[in-house]
Amino acid sequence: MKVNIYYGGRGLLDDPTLYVVNKMQEVLTELRVEVERYNIYEHKSSITTLPQTIKDADGIILATTVEWLGIGGYMQQFLDACWLYGDKEKIGATYMQPIVMSTTYGEREGEIALANAWEILGGLPCSGLCGYVEDLVSFEMNHDYTVIIEKKAENLYRTISQKQKSLPSSNQAVKQSVLRTQQLELTPQESEQLSKYVADDLYVKKQKQDIQELSSMFKDMLGQSEEDEDMAYLVELEAHFVPQEDFTANYLFMIEGKKKPLSVEIHNEEIQIHYGQNEKVDVYTKLTTAVMDNIIKGRMTFQRAFMTGEMTAKGNFKTLKMLDQIFIFT
Repeated sequence: MKVNIYYGGRGLLDDPTLYVVNKMQEVLTELRVEVERYNIYEHKSSITTLPQTIKDADGIILATTVEWLGIGGYMQQFLDACWLYGDKEKIGATYMQPIVMSTTYGEREGEIALANAWEILGGLPCSGLCGYVEDLVSFEMNHDYTVIIEKKAENLYRTISQKQKSLPSSNQAVKQSVLRTQQLELTPQESEQLSKYVADDLYVKKQKQDIQELSSMFKDMLGQSEEDEDMAYLVELEAHFVPQEDFTANYLFMIEGKKKPLSVEIHNEEIQIHYGQNEKVDVYTKLTTAVMDNIIKGRMTFQRAFMTGEMTAKGNFKTLKMLDQIFIFT
């Protein structure tokens, strides 16, 4: 028989949980149980891989200390890793005994939290141990307390060796009918491999760098596409511009799908074309990109587009008619 102990405290010398864990380890060793202990704070950079150590254990002890509120961060991270990367099939056949000692208030709530967490994971919880310790020396010297701790260790041994059953709990019902946590459908081997990747700082750092590079690439592509959009129709209009003597006009084209209007300013032989608003407009037009493409390709004239209703216009209609003279597409 093998029992793993996972200690979620900070390893302080005056931590009462350490005394309880040490005493239980002594009793289990006397019962010829192989005991392996994991101080989670010593594995804080690889907590995601710790659930894989449950594979060769018949039972485990989850031990932690309530110093001010709750079971503490290390133990919570370990349980999170069991949920994300643990072998649920193995957890479902593993007994767990919660040990929670407190130097403040909340040891009972901590014990219940560990038991609930293990049941939701699908595991088999055993009767746990919790207590409040005001003075560690007097606690260690109390013979009655020592007997209680030893009895709890013996109960764990009997529970595992006899494979004792327990009545169904509502936590399992809640997990099956209410919880809808989205999880990747991974095999135990894939979960183990994923946990190793998550625990690999270099791998995680490389992944973050790759994500940043991809983000930069897509931003550049987006910027390029916006730049291309700003240049749409400018080259074609300038290439087919035919200057008219003593002619000045300002046109504004509202082209469907473009974020900004296309502004065309003509002053005799000079022309300025850009995307943006223009304060002074002689002719305001509205058309689709398809109609504008047909005009640019010489399939349609501005006048015909206006007469057929494919382009609407407001302003000076004499100036509107001049579009087909200043822009000739063949």
